[in-house]
Amino acid sequence: MTLEVKKLTCTRGDRELFCNLSFTLKAKQLMYLEGANGSGKTTLLRTLCGLYLADEGEILWDGIAIKKQDEAYRKDLLYLGHQNGIKADLTAYENLKLNCRMAGISASKDQLIEALDTIGLFAFEDFPVRTLSQGQKRRVALAKLLLSNAKLWILDEPFVALDTAAVEQLQSIIGKHVESGGVVILTTHQEVPLTSGELVRVSLNRSRADYV
Repeated sequence: MTLEVKKLTCTRGDRELFCNLSFTLKAKQLMYLEGANGSGKTTLLRTLCGLYLADEGEILWDGIAIKKQDEAYRKDLLYLGHQNGIKADLTAYENLKLNCRMAGISASKDQLIEALDTIGLFAFEDFPVRTLSQGQKRRVALAKLLLSNAKLWILDEPFVALDTAAVEQLQSIIGKHVESGGVVILTTHQEVPLTSGELVRVSLNRSRADYV
């Protein structure tokens, strides 16, 4: 299980965000993507998901370009963007059910309820999302991590709006995924403690990308 990024270059408008970026990630590795605002972190994450096209370079999953894999790569991928991607008029349960369906995650009603309870939404499952706090809304989006069989998690600022207890819980969820053989790429200002696995850092800036 390997993600290879080879000489990737991306521009937006007339500005080059990063150039000639290369790195390799394997099972049990967690990559911190670092960089100043506007350096291209979200663009890179969305490019790794196949949502943006790079100007140059290629992305390979297990040795095959992701653009040639289509559904096979999407089944191995879970992407959580900076926005929660939930609907205000649906309940927490309905949102999780919809999100799982869209992500190809198969889960029973009991499993959906258990995930919401575990993530800290006990007794809030049937509340419309518009009535929840920002932290609770983020938990609705994060609940699908507990149900996912994806090998590669790409997370854009997953700790946003979470309180201390929720941050610690999410750190544990991410750590367990890495320990079980998964791969995680994330942008965050919070460090994720790992008892096993390997930390990798990739830093973006306006002129180049550093692979540490």
